[in-house]
Amino acid sequence: MNINNVVKRLLTTEKGTMLISDNKYILEVDKGSNKIEIREAVERMYNVKVKSVSTVKIVSKPRRLKWTAPGNTSAGKKAIVTLKEGYRIE
Repeated sequence: MNINNVVKRLLTTEKGTMLISDNKYILEVDKGSNKIEIREAVERMYNVKVKSVSTVKIVSKPRRLKWTAPGNTSAGKKAIVTLKEGYRIE
């Protein structure tokens, strides 16, 4: 898989900003990517060294869309990337 397609974006959520102090970053990644591909993509894109990678699948949930029309939230995958000491993603 192409490294440009592995990492979609850096998630800036309340939990994600609290984890930055622990040198952890939350990224939205492609559903088919594995931990090795995520590690290589982050190291090349942000020029950092990765200590560990944890992945979480986001399942689709039923929601209401506009009045009574049923719908679903989008499914995906997140990665929590821990960087080695002295590295940061800017």
